[in-house]
Parts: sequence; structure tokens; C-alpha cells
Amino acid sequence: MERTLEKSDSPGFSMNDKEEQDEKDDNLWTSILSEVQTRGSTKLPSCKSVLVLGDNESGKTTLIAKLQGVEDPKKGSGLEYAYIDVRDEYREDHTRLSVWVLDGEPSHAHLLRFALTPTSFPHTLVMFVVAMTTPWSLLEQLENWATVLHDHIDRLKIPPDQLQEYSTQCTRRWQEYVDQGEDLDLDSPLRRTSRNLDGEDGVDGDIFPLGEGVLTRNLGLDIVVVVTKTDYMSTLEKESDYRDEYFDFIQQWIRRFCLQYGAGLFYTSAKEDKNCDLLYKYLTHRIYGFPFRTPALVVEKDAVLIPSGWDSMKKISILFENMQSMKPDDYYRDVIAPPVTRKTVTRESEIQAEEEQSFLSKQLALLQQGAPPMRPESQMRSPAGVQKTGDRRIQGSPSMDPTKPGAAGSGEGVLANFFNSLLHKKTGHDLSTSPAAAAAVQHSPVDKAAMRSDAAAELDRLTRKKTTPHPLITLNSSPSNSISPPSTPDHNNSSEC
Repeated sequence: MERTLEKSDSPGFSMNDKEEQDEKDDNLWTSILSEVQTRGSTKLPSCKSVLVLGDNESGKTTLIAKLQGVEDPKKGSGLEYAYIDVRDEYREDHTRLSVWVLDGEPSHAHLLRFALTPTSFPHTLVMFVVAMTTPWSLLEQLENWATVLHDHIDRLKIPPDQLQEYSTQCTRRWQEYVDQGEDLDLDSPLRRTSRNLDGEDGVDGDIFPLGEGVLTRNLGLDIVVVVTKTDYMSTLEKESDYRDEYFDFIQQWIRRFCLQYGAGLFYTSAKEDKNCDLLYKYLTHRIYGFPFRTPALVVEKDAVLIPSGWDSMKKISILFENMQSMKPDDYYRDVIAPPVTRKTVTRESEIQAEEEQSFLSKQLALLQQGAPPMRPESQMRSPAGVQKTGDRRIQGSPSMDPTKPGAAGSGEGVLANFFNSLLHKKTGHDLSTSPAAAAAVQHSPVDKAAMRSDAAAELDRLTRKKTTPHPLITLNSSPSNSISPPSTPDHNNSSEC
């Protein structure tokens, strides 16, 4: 009987084992399917984007190119679009992070309607970019772009309850910040607290009161403030005499601004590659929930890193201890004043004066070109240095009219008076300015005697001509046929004397 029972019970035991095995197989497939479903639901979203705002020459294009890994950035205009490849090595997934870069001109602010819409609002991170090359206008630029963003959000016409929900999420995220450390486990929930930003896994907890100056201007957006070109600090120290207290004064004002908007703060330098990789990891941490294990860095003045949720007015007040010549609440522009711009004086081009002798020689050449041609003078007919130009002949001898009887005589009388004046001149008096002529007159008595004899002979010849009428002139000749005697004797006839 016992054997029979054993035999009869054996099939029953086998049936139970088979059912248990089937249940295990079903559970295995169920777990596999659930795991696949879980992995499929946790894929990196492709709707995330970053909106970059900042003035021109603030380094926006260079910063985005650094995050992309591009060596040769190309700057556009208006509203630029780019993307950053994001890879999740832990889950073997990848996606593209859209990047919108708005031009620094205020006239392009209306293009924000393409980058930030009511649909993309909860999926957008805003980045304010300023440059350390213009420290006197850092705070003003941040305030201006915050105002532009706030005005655009008002024009989006998002329902107030929805906007309030976005603001509540920002407040909860600020309060749930945990300083990431190296000792956290790979699967610790603290490392993936920001995996879903849409509120699906958010814990409905009470919101505690915020600290002093925290999120007083909550826009409902995740914001990061990036100060670029921090390598220029060394230049400010050398050229503008900036000391550490000036940089602490700048930093405490920027950190106050970040507290108001719940923003993180990064000091970067693409030239020296400071904090650029950390900025990329922080962006992927805030947008996709990737691990970020770097704590706040406030020791190095040109490589500051403050995650959102870490800072407070108490921590900012540590910077006040180093301020000796200023107060923390002093007006920003009174302490960080812009450099004095000197007006560029337009100087007239200096005119080089020409050498006097060269100028006079050119003027003499021009006068000689425009003057009537000079006739060669004979030393026997005129004293040395006296030139008989055309003007002198015209003024000295009036025109003779053959119809008038005394015309010829009057002309001859003028010549006689001229030669008489030459004869009665003193010996040492010279009309010429030429040194050679003066020497010839003073040192050649033979020439003087010859000149006097020639002049006397010419005077006698003219006197004899007064009594003899001109053979070519008749009293009955018409004016058209009359021939005027020459005003001066012909030089070719000088051989007659």
C-alpha cells in the first residue's frame, strides 16, 4: 500500500513542479518586459533647449562652440540655432540639446517668440552671458536682459495657475539642492533628483520659507549666469589697477542677482579652458539629471562655480571682510567706474614749408614764362644794369601821331633829356643791383668814357634830325597810310655811332 501511495503521489508532485516552473518563466518574461518598458520611458527627451542672452562681444558664440567641441566658431545675426550632442553613457542613450542664441541688439528682442513659446517654456533653460572685459556694465547688462525676458514672458499669455506651478517647481528645486560629493553611490537617488523636470516624479512636500533675497524674482525658469573672459582680470589688474576687493565687490553683486532669480553662477574662460567642461556637466545635470559631483568653488576669483541652491546672503557676506575702501551696498557704478574716454582730436595735417630759395626760384621761372621776351641790351647804348623793358618804353615815349607836326620832335626831346640825365649822373651812383655790373661801372674808367662819348654822339645825331623832315611822312597822307616812327632806336643801328 505504501508503495502504491508513493507511486500514486509521484505524478502529483511532478505536476506541481511543472506549474512552479511555468510561473517562474512567466515572471522572468514579465520582468524583462517591464525593464524594457522602463528603459524606453527613461530615454533622454529631445524637446529640451537652452536660450542664450547677452550683449554683443560677450562671448556667446565662442562659449557655445566650446560646449559643442568646435574649434572655429561662426558668428551669425538675429536668432541663431545650434545644438549640442548629449550622450548618457550610463544608459547608452544620446540626444540633441537645442541652443538658441539671440543677437545682442535690443531690436532683435521680438525674435524670442520663436525660441521661447508656451509649449517650450517648461523645457527651456536660460543662460545670461556677460564678459569680464567690461566689468563696469556687468550688472546693468544682467538687469537689462532679465527685463527683456520678463517682458517676453508677460507677452506669452501663460495661464497664471500654470505659471505659478512653474515657479513652485523652481522653489522646490532650490530647497531640495544637495551638495554632490564623491562618496555617493552610483544609483543613489540624490544623483538623479533632476531626471524628470516635468513634475512627474516630484514629491508633494511643503515649501519652506526661503532665505533673505532668495527667488524674489521667480520667473519659473531655470537660469544660469555665465561670466566669460575671466582671463582679462590680469589685464585689469595691470592697466586699471584693480585689486582683489574690486573683484570681490563685483562678485557679491552678481551673486545677489543670482539669488533673486535662483540662478547658478559660472566664471569661465574659453581661452584658458576654465570651467567650460564643468558648465557642460552642470547643464546636462540640470536638464537631463546627469550626475554632477563638483561642489561650489569660490576660492579662485577667476574660476567661481556656484550651483543653484547653494548660495545665501550669509555666504556672500564673507566677501565683505576684504572690502576696505568701499562698502557692499555702494552704488555699483560709483565703485566700478567706466574708464575715461578721451575725445579724439582731429589734427590738421602739417604743411611742410618749402625752402625759401627754391620757392623764389620757382616764382622767378613762372614770371619769366609769363613776361614778354627780353631784347638783348647793348653796352654801348645803355649803362650796365639798366633794362629797357616794354613797359618802360611805353611809359617813357608816348605814341606819335604823324598828323601832328610836333609829334616827332616831342619823342626826340624825351630821348635827349634821357641821355642828358645819364651824362649828369654821379660816377658812383648805380641803378643796377647786379654785383658784376656794379664792378664793371666802378672799376672801368675806359668804359665810362666810351659811354659818355657814345651818348654825346647820339645826342648830336638826334639834334641834327630835328631840322630834317622825315622822307616817308607827308602832310596829305591818311591816318591809315601813316607810319609811326619807332619808339626806341633799333639796336642793329648801334654800329652807326
